[in-house]
Amino acid sequence: MKFTVNRSVFLKKLKDVQLAVSSRSTIPILTGIKLIATNEGIQLTGSNSDISIETFIQTKDDQANLTVEEEGQIVLQPARFFSDIVNKLPDESFTVEVKDRVQTAITSASSSFLINGLDAANYPHLPEIDTTQSFALPVNLLKKIIKQTVIAVSTHESRPILTGVHLTINDGKLKAVATDSHRLSQRVIPIEGTESLSYNLVIPGKSLQELTRLLDDGLDEIEVAIAENQILFKTEDTLFYSRLLEGNYPDTDRLIPDSSTTEVKVDAQTLLGAVERASLLSHEGKNNVVKLSVKDNTVEITGNSPEVGRVNEQVSTHEINGEDMDISFNPDYLKAALTTFGAVDITIKLISTLRPFVLVPTEDANEFIQLITPIRTST
Repeated sequence: MKFTVNRSVFLKKLKDVQLAVSSRSTIPILTGIKLIATNEGIQLTGSNSDISIETFIQTKDDQANLTVEEEGQIVLQPARFFSDIVNKLPDESFTVEVKDRVQTAITSASSSFLINGLDAANYPHLPEIDTTQSFALPVNLLKKIIKQTVIAVSTHESRPILTGVHLTINDGKLKAVATDSHRLSQRVIPIEGTESLSYNLVIPGKSLQELTRLLDDGLDEIEVAIAENQILFKTEDTLFYSRLLEGNYPDTDRLIPDSSTTEVKVDAQTLLGAVERASLLSHEGKNNVVKLSVKDNTVEITGNSPEVGRVNEQVSTHEINGEDMDISFNPDYLKAALTTFGAVDITIKLISTLRPFVLVPTEDANEFIQLITPIRTST
């Protein structure tokens, strides 16, 4: 195998596939990057068993300035070491040549490295997914859905199914839900072209976070295809595979209240600022708790840490309806939830001091819901 390519173009693709490579894989060959050179171009692959990323540099890509002199394949590892070499090379282009079976030369201007590769024939095969039932999603919308839901994914492996985002597609609508049993985030959107499709699956939250890092804002759409235990996200030159979590996701619809006794309409960023200031004290104390009080047509945020001090802040609101109420909560949960809304007006719906409360955008209350479970306090 021998090819010469533009270093910056190759490096970008290399960093993309590196997202899927773990430095601590139990399968040694998966700590490396698989390279396949053909007359059409170079294929780069990285995998950690949970996710796999495959991308392609075409010979007809003018920016790549790619010349393939000899076809072949090799695995170079560890991936970080190979990436560091390419990053530090002195010239705009470099050459990779497999010499004695797996010994690989990397040259650029006056610089030359000789590293030991691995036989690519031993690299695990990527799953085969039928794309005839695929559907398209706008990239900016997919990234927004992931950002809005992945915050509520559980980080504890005691209930593995909760470490993922539950995705269902029915009647032309996609519903994404995540919960760690303390909070919940749900987003529902219509998707054209899925009216005849029906899916029920759980994608690991870590996979989705890596996917957002891979997706360039310059992309318009991404193709999605689903198999029995895998999901594929496909762009023009990149494939992102993720395994799906096995098991039944809990019925979260019953957790979302359909009524409230108190409703507060407020600017999301105004409330976020107040909660951030209150959490400065709560983080210093033993108990990370902040209280929201609705009383006499006003809303007050209170942070009280006996070890440090106390903070009270009146929050400017648009409208308050219903009964007076006090509710205590983990401020980190509320801050994360408020961040996902951006600069919009939201409605906080309260039922009682000990019942979960929800936050919804005032304009599209049925499309996006954040739910937070309160904390029982002695006062």
